[in-house]
Amino acid sequence: MSFSFKMATPRSFPLAGCLLVLAPLAHADWTGKGEAGLLVSRGNADSTSANAKLDLAKESGAWKNEAFLGFLYGKNATFATAQRIEAKWQTDYKISDRTFWFGALRGEQDKFSGFAYQASLTTGLGYKFIDNEATKLTGTAGIGYRRLRPEDLKKDAAGAVISRLKGDATGDAVATAGLDFSHVLTKTTKVLDKFLVESGTNNTSIQNDLSLQVSMTDALALSIGYGIRYNTDPPAGSKKSDQLTTINLVYNIK
Repeated sequence: MSFSFKMATPRSFPLAGCLLVLAPLAHADWTGKGEAGLLVSRGNADSTSANAKLDLAKESGAWKNEAFLGFLYGKNATFATAQRIEAKWQTDYKISDRTFWFGALRGEQDKFSGFAYQASLTTGLGYKFIDNEATKLTGTAGIGYRRLRPEDLKKDAAGAVISRLKGDATGDAVATAGLDFSHVLTKTTKVLDKFLVESGTNNTSIQNDLSLQVSMTDALALSIGYGIRYNTDPPAGSKKSDQLTTINLVYNIK
């Protein structure tokens, strides 16, 4: 596998402006970050890819709310190669300084995963294993209910999807577990990693997002990330794993 990246071009300059638009979306009480990346190649090989994320949190007394929205799109000269949108809402209630209860609602629509959608409602307990200024490590575990709809993809020799045959939507109980890690390496550099697994009788989905973030100013940073999505039981015509490497511009919302 190989990856190539293209530095800023006249086509990519509006990207910074798009990130600045994300800030007003958050109320003053919300903090977090918005990030986006764009690659445009024209000439011997035409391709376009873009991704964007909005990750926000708000605390009020013993309560904490978190919202996430992510988007991915890719296209070559002939057909789309990636199209995914995902969203998550989680509410935490503090039981002690380290322990909390959570309830989460998550949904994902990925036109190249083999599932028309996957959506889940989960609840459980979380624990802060490490919680200091330099390092944070939080784990969660719980149970819930998931709905998913498989999709049999038929592709031509070039890899373009020529037909989609949707199966019946099914629901099952799931067990879920997650890890959220961050560590400050230097004054301007930190590493972040988020891991989530949902396992049921119909499928086990695993996702992990690792990134290295380098601050350029108080508000702007550069992020290099590697993400993987894995499904143990995808429908026919779909691979089990998807991998994505990104270089994004980050706007911190404070």
